[in-house]
Amino acid sequence: MAWALKLPLADEVIESGLVQDFDASLSGIGQELGAGAYSMSDVLALPIFKQEESSLPPDNENKILPFQYVLCAATSPAVKLHDETLTYLNQGQSYEIRMLDNRKLGELPEINGKLVKSIFRVVFHDRRLQYTEHQQLEGWRWNRPGDRILDIDIPMSVGIIDPRANPTQLNTVEFLWDPAKRTSVFIQVHCISTEFTMRKHGGEKGVPFRVQIDTFKENENGEYTEHLHSASCQIKVFKPKGADRKQKTDREKMEKRTPHEKEKYQPSYETTILTECSPWPEITYVNNSPSPGFNSSHSSFSLGEGNGSPNHQPEPPPPVTDVSLKLTPFQNLLPTTTPQEAQQWLHRNRFSTFTRLFTNFSGADLLKLTRDDVIQICGPADGIRLFNALKGRMVRPRLTIYVCQESLQLREQQQQQQQQQQKHEDGDSNGTFFVYHAIYLEELTAVELTEKIAQLFSISPCQISQIYKQGPTGIHVLISDEMIQNFQEEACFILDTMKAETNDSYHIILK
Repeated sequence: MAWALKLPLADEVIESGLVQDFDASLSGIGQELGAGAYSMSDVLALPIFKQEESSLPPDNENKILPFQYVLCAATSPAVKLHDETLTYLNQGQSYEIRMLDNRKLGELPEINGKLVKSIFRVVFHDRRLQYTEHQQLEGWRWNRPGDRILDIDIPMSVGIIDPRANPTQLNTVEFLWDPAKRTSVFIQVHCISTEFTMRKHGGEKGVPFRVQIDTFKENENGEYTEHLHSASCQIKVFKPKGADRKQKTDREKMEKRTPHEKEKYQPSYETTILTECSPWPEITYVNNSPSPGFNSSHSSFSLGEGNGSPNHQPEPPPPVTDVSLKLTPFQNLLPTTTPQEAQQWLHRNRFSTFTRLFTNFSGADLLKLTRDDVIQICGPADGIRLFNALKGRMVRPRLTIYVCQESLQLREQQQQQQQQQQKHEDGDSNGTFFVYHAIYLEELTAVELTEKIAQLFSISPCQISQIYKQGPTGIHVLISDEMIQNFQEEACFILDTMKAETNDSYHIILK
């Protein structure tokens, strides 16, 4: 009976203690609600709602990962305790990521003395943008032609081997490295978070990105396809110096909070540790992509490895010989030119870099582009060159002169010029006119002028002995390079020929 009487008392004491603990754990909630809206995440963080560490699987306790990646940039102090860290980066600034070998003794012995490959990516953190990543990146490529989202600062990096950047994957770089040696890679992110916001009116919040690193080891075929480890961290990218200002603003906001409020936030750490994550899925819209596979032959990337969209596989451009008779180099593009012929025209006129951008453009589409459109797509240098090629603009010659061959009829007209002057003034003319030919000079030399006149008369330049210019009082002045350089633009000359004394050649006289 004694045991029976004690049991209810013990239960009552335990129940009373639980009620007190529950009341204590909820104390203050009502007061905080009176001060302002209370975050539900804070309520869930209470001990009664929080998942205790003891409930985690034993395999995850004190798990040591084979590699550790450390981004040398401070984390934001304005992050809640149970949220993922957030790191601010400046656009285009080089940031070090240390590649650390964290293996235990005897772990992964198959990579001892061998290289591994790591693929760096800058991807979207938001799931909504992840579904439209390809369209978002293509839009960025259109607005920033020739630029990349992610680059490696090779001169500052240490221990990386064969770094590569596929031109069709703007947000991905890769390299080989030896885990047994010190390895640090400096990366540059060239896009800013606000470039992918839906509405850009100023002051809007930028979207967060993720820096993800996937590491692979070599298989029996020499390809780096066997996954070893993946880790990532959350970042936001600002215009130059913007990350420093944002970090300072967050720090000042935290200093104004009460000690009780500060306990809900993480401290700011000097470096960012990338946390383990799932490997990034293989990209399906890039043909023959070396990621994640990497062949030991170290073949280089080419522009032909990319496609336009996940569901569209554009046909390869037709062979050059198919349209060689239709579009010769530097021939003007016509509105009737097909997209395939336009691709060949771009290749033949040294615009191969932009063939993928203009995959579906016909001749009419290209000719409708304005000068500003082309410069925005291709950049200032290539844009101006492409615009001039589209409009068929030729380079103006340095000097243009007009020549007419003197004939017996012309001489008679000159002798009768005084007599017929009055008739010409009255409009009474015999209707005779003389045809002049244009000669375009680039080098402004006597040799060039000789060749152009010989070409005009369909004779060999060797048949022209000398070229003279008729000067004052009818004297003959030998043509020199300096004299041609002082010719007036669009000067008119009458050509007279005179038989040379010694051979079968002729002297040309410019009157």
